[in-house]
Amino acid sequence: MFELLTDKLNDAFRGLTGRGVLNEANINDALREVRRALLEADVNYQVVKDFIAEVKAECLGERVLKSVKPGQQAIKVVHDHLVSLLGDEHVSLSLGGKPAVVMLVGLHGGGKTTSAAKLAHRLRQREGRSVMLAACDLHRPAAIDQLEILGRQLDIPVHSQRGSRDIAQVALEARQAAAAAGVDTLIVDTAGRHQIDRDLVQELVATKERVQPCEILLVADSALGQEAVSVARHFDQALGITGLILTKLDGDARGGAALSMRRVTGQPIKFIGTGESMDALEPFHPDRLASRILGMGDVVGLVEKASEQFAEEEAAKLEEKMRRQSFDFEDFRAQLGKLKKMGGLMSMLDLLPGMGRLKEKLPVDDKQLQRVDAIIGSMTPQERRNPRLLDHSRRRRIAAGSGVEDKEVNALVDRFDMMKKMMGGAGGMDNMQEMLSGLQGGGGMPGMFGGKQRGGMPPGFGGMPGFGQPRHGTKGTKKKKQKRKKRKR
Repeated sequence: MFELLTDKLNDAFRGLTGRGVLNEANINDALREVRRALLEADVNYQVVKDFIAEVKAECLGERVLKSVKPGQQAIKVVHDHLVSLLGDEHVSLSLGGKPAVVMLVGLHGGGKTTSAAKLAHRLRQREGRSVMLAACDLHRPAAIDQLEILGRQLDIPVHSQRGSRDIAQVALEARQAAAAAGVDTLIVDTAGRHQIDRDLVQELVATKERVQPCEILLVADSALGQEAVSVARHFDQALGITGLILTKLDGDARGGAALSMRRVTGQPIKFIGTGESMDALEPFHPDRLASRILGMGDVVGLVEKASEQFAEEEAAKLEEKMRRQSFDFEDFRAQLGKLKKMGGLMSMLDLLPGMGRLKEKLPVDDKQLQRVDAIIGSMTPQERRNPRLLDHSRRRRIAAGSGVEDKEVNALVDRFDMMKKMMGGAGGMDNMQEMLSGLQGGGGMPGMFGGKQRGGMPPGFGGMPGFGQPRHGTKGTKKKKQKRKKRKR
C-alpha cells in the first residue's frame, strides 16, 4: 500500500545521502519533496504541516548539521518522527472484566464484521481466550448471516436476535449470554452508515452505556484518505475510542489514513488488516511500518512470520528428505502454501531492506507461483509422490488440467528433478529459484534465493527449499568441478 509513498520519499532523500555538509537550502529542498509525497499519499494537510515543521527544526539543529554523516542523520530524524506520528510503540488490547467486551465501530463498508471474526480468531489462537461474537448490525442486509457463517467456519459461537431492532438490548443480552457460558471475551459487531449521522451516534452511545466495553475500536478502511480525519474525530468525540483497526492495507490505498488518524485521535493503531484470510490481522508496530515506508524493510516481522509457519522439527525432517533426494511435489506444494500464508513472495520482499523497489525486475512473482501450484494440483497424488511417473501423456493431461502449455509442465518437472539432485549434493537448499525461474526462462534471483549471490533470507526460513543458508559451503563443489575439467583435458 505504501509503495508510492516509499518511492517518493526515497527520491527526496537521494539528494541528502552522500553529502558531506548539509545546509538550510538542501534540507528545505528535501523536505519540500517529503511534504509533497505525504500530501499525495492523502495525509491530512495539518498533520503534514506539523510533521514537516518538527522535522525541519531538528534537521537544522547542531546534532545533525555537525554529525559525521549529516545526510543519514537527517533521514534518521524523519524516521524517528514518522514513528512518533504512528504511535511510538505497539499497544496491546486491555481486556478486563468477565467477559471483557470489545466493541467495534465504524462506517459502512470499513470491514467491521470481517475484522470482528479475525480478532476473535486471533484472541483464541494466539492468547488462548474463549470468545463469543455478538451480531449487533441490525441494519445491513445479511450482516447477521455473514457473521454467523464466519463463526461456523472458525467454530466460534455467535449471539444474534433476528427479530430485534434494539441494538443496545441485543448487545446487553449477548453479554449476559457470554457471562453465563463462562466466555472470556465478547466482540460486538455494530452497525455502520455511509456517513456519520445522529441516529448512528445515538445507537452506539446507548450500546456503550449498556455493555460498558473495555475497548472501543474504530475500524477504518485505509483508503479513506482525507476523510479519515473527520471520521476519526467524530467517533472519538462521541464514544471516546480506545484504539484503531486499519483494514485493507494489502490494497492500493495511498496510506494517508494510517498517518493521519493516530495524530488526530491520540489513540493507538492496535491492529492492521493485511488480507482476506482469517489469519490476516496483525498487531501494529509503528517502528516497523516507519522502516517499511522509508524502504528499510522489516526483518523482525519477516522472521516472526517465518517462525509461525516453519517448525524446527518439520524443517529438520524436510532437510533430511532433501539430502536423501526423496523430496516430492507434495512437499514442494506444502512449502508454497506456507509462503502464501505469509503473504506471498511479493509481500515478503517488502520486508527486506532495499528490495521493495526491485520487485518488478525479479523473474519470479506470486502469479507465477500460482501457476506452479495449479500444475502440481492437476497431478494425481501418486504423481506428486513419484514424479518419475510423469511421462509425455501424463504431462499433456496435467497441462490441459491446469490451463498451461506443455512446455511449462516440462520445465517444472525438469527443474524439479535437477533441484533434487543439487539439493542432495553440497549445494544444499539454495536452488528452488532455479526451478521456478525456469518457467520464465529467467536467471537467478540475486541475494534472495541464493544463486548468484550468497546470503538469502534470514534464519527461520530453513524449512523452505530455496530459503536460508545451506549447511555446506560451495568451495568443495567448485574444487570437484575443477578436477573434472582437468580430467577431461
